[in-house]
Formats: sequence, C-alpha cells, structure tokens
Amino acid sequence: MRAVRLLFNAALLAVVPMAQAFAVPMLQPHRAVYDLSLDKASDRSGITGISGRMVYEFNGSPCDGYTVKFRFVTQISTSENSRLTDQQTSTFEDAQGKTFSFVTKSFVDQNLDKEVKGMATREPQGLKVDLEKPKKSTLELAATQFPTQHLVELIDKAKKGDTFYETNLFDGSEDADKVMSTTVIVGKPAAVAKDDPELPVLARLGKDKYWPVDIAYFDPTDKSTGEEVPQYRISFKLNENGLTRDLVMDYGDFSMTGKLVNLALFDQPSKKTCNQ
Repeated sequence: MRAVRLLFNAALLAVVPMAQAFAVPMLQPHRAVYDLSLDKASDRSGITGISGRMVYEFNGSPCDGYTVKFRFVTQISTSENSRLTDQQTSTFEDAQGKTFSFVTKSFVDQNLDKEVKGMATREPQGLKVDLEKPKKSTLELAATQFPTQHLVELIDKAKKGDTFYETNLFDGSEDADKVMSTTVIVGKPAAVAKDDPELPVLARLGKDKYWPVDIAYFDPTDKSTGEEVPQYRISFKLNENGLTRDLVMDYGDFSMTGKLVNLALFDQPSKKTCNQ
C-alpha cells in the first residue's frame, strides 16, 4: 500500500549543519507523543479513516552526535479492509554530520513487512550508502545532508528571517536509496495562543515563540508525472529548541494531523567545547 509507505516517510521527516556553516543550537532532548487522525481524504484515496499514535524521542548534543528513536503506529481503514501498520526506527547521526546509521522495521498487521539497515557516509564526491538489510549492497547518491543537519539549517534560516529556500535530505526511509529535495517556507515567529489545544502539554515551553513551517518533499528521480509534483507536504509549528507540533501531513489524495498530547523534556547535555 503506497499510502502506508508515504506515511512512514513523512512522519519521520516531520519531526528533524552543514557542520561548519551554522552556529549549532542546543536542541532539547525530549520525548514527544502525538495522536494521529485523518484530516481529509478524496474518493480516489479509498481511505475512510486513520487513527494512531506517533512517539518521537530525541537525544544528543553538538559534541556527541544525535540519536532518534521513533515509532509510528496507524490503523488505516478503507471501504474494503483495515490495516494496522507499525514502523520502528532508530538512527544515529554523528556530531559532524558525516555519518548516519539507521535501522527501520516495518510491520503490517503485526507481521514484519520490511527491515532496512545501513550506514550513509558523506564523501567529497557525494553520499555512499552501505546497506546490510534487506540485502548487502552499496549505493552512490548525490551529495546531501542528514535529518539533524536539515533541522539545524531550518532553525538557522528561520532565525535569520529567511522565508523560502531549497535544500536536500537523506534519512534512510523506505529503501534508503534516494535523496529527497525539499522546498521550505517559514512564516513569521508567533506566540502560542491562549486557546491553543496543545498549550497544556507544552508547560513552560508555552511561553516560547514558534515559526509556522511548510515543507514540500520531491523525489528528483520520479519522472512519472512529467512535472515537479511533491511526494508529500508537511506543515508544523517549530520551536527554536527543535520541538515540532501541530503537524499536518498532506499526500495529495488525503491528509492527516498529528496533535501533541504528551511531552517529556530530558536534561540538557552539559555545555562543553568540542571539535566539530
């Protein structure tokens, strides 16, 4: 089911420097839980309902690198059947943004559907991806950046007041065989409204301003439409510490929302000098 694969990919992207290019912020280690629900669906999608939960756990620092543990569970209903999908992903991105290791297990109706495991290394001529699963292979892809780099770049652009830019990303999703190009739109910083339904969960972060962000993801290798059409779009609210919330994931034929329902903030790593 293509919709399921898109859900997996987009959710992972929604929630994460060129190492020497930016002043790297102290991203907040945290665990965020989101309730997922169907926003809208066309008749063409065949989808009649979506419900689920997403859990995103982020740890690390500019000195030690960054780890992400991610789980994305959805019940997707159509007029003909219903499927329970469960994606479990763990990644590590080194502090310099040079290597990115990843393992993803995807389950459908509690049965293992796919496992992808490997490591990507940024090299002068591009990106090298060494896959262990589903089978051993080596891929040579275009030069790119990894998820935390992508997030740091976004925060840096937002703080400078840049409202539109283009960049690219490799996150190891799906078959870990492509680099996605992205176009990013950043709105003006705003205060959290008093009637914001996520405000009670934010606790002390409720006083922090956020940027509204919209990102479109394109597959440069997909020439099937004959024109540049995004694979999906994601909009969300972004705090300077890296927290994302109020997600809307749009796949064209249908869209879904992710509302923050639980947030645990972990201790910040001690500030120390490190060679990046």
